Amino acid sequence: MAWSTRQLAELAGTTLRTVRHYHEVGLLAEPERRANGYKRYGVAHLVRLLRIKRLTDLGFSLAQIAEMGERDEHPEEALRRLDAELAATIERLRRARVELGLILRESAPTDLPPDLAVAAADARLTDADRSFIAVMGTLLSPAGLDAYKTMLKTYRAEPTAVEFDALPPDADERTRHDLARRMLPSVRDLRVEHPAMDDIKAGTPVRFAAYSIGSAITDLYNPAQVDVVRILGELLRAEAARD
Repeated sequence: MAWSTRQLAELAGTTLRTVRHYHEVGLLAEPERRANGYKRYGVAHLVRLLRIKRLTDLGFSLAQIAEMGERDEHPEEALRRLDAELAATIERLRRARVELGLILRESAPTDLPPDLAVAAADARLTDADRSFIAVMGTLLSPAGLDAYKTMLKTYRAEPTAVEFDALPPDADERTRHDLARRMLPSVRDLRVEHPAMDDIKAGTPVRFAAYSIGSAITDLYNPAQVDVVRILGELLRAEAARD
């Protein structure tokens, strides 16, 4: 029994180009040729081609198939590895579907971790605030993320927060100090109610976290707002020192 390249491809349910590619990468041995120069494929070639096709359909890469060689042994170890990879992929896709469902139901932003995104959807945050929370989401521990989520669910913008959002970049020093002092009670209350909001995830150097937070504030807010944040920090530290 002998088949041409086209016949072999048709029998295996693949294409001429694929058969030729398998020859090029060494997965399929070259057959003998007829006197007229045409290739003569036998049953062994068809079986090998069917095996390659079956394994690629299962999800094996050509490199993985090459590692198995041409043995007829059952590739149990390779199959178990692939099964584990597929299970992990299925779990990742399951989580992705859950997150997509949350985003669609809640019209939640896509730049935040799922729980924070849902909480932030109802908080009526400015673009700058949401971007800042996105940065914090990369730095906070699970406890810190939970604290932020809880805070966002109950967050209602204080009048001073509205003033902060509207503060012009050229606000004078007196205005900045006055706003910081008036914001202090609400900021203090938030920190008391949600102490874990500053909890950085394990393995993150404190200096790096502080640098990242400072950079985010500088990038997202105008100079007057940045100065108000600085003054607030000084006031909070002064209170802590007195306590």
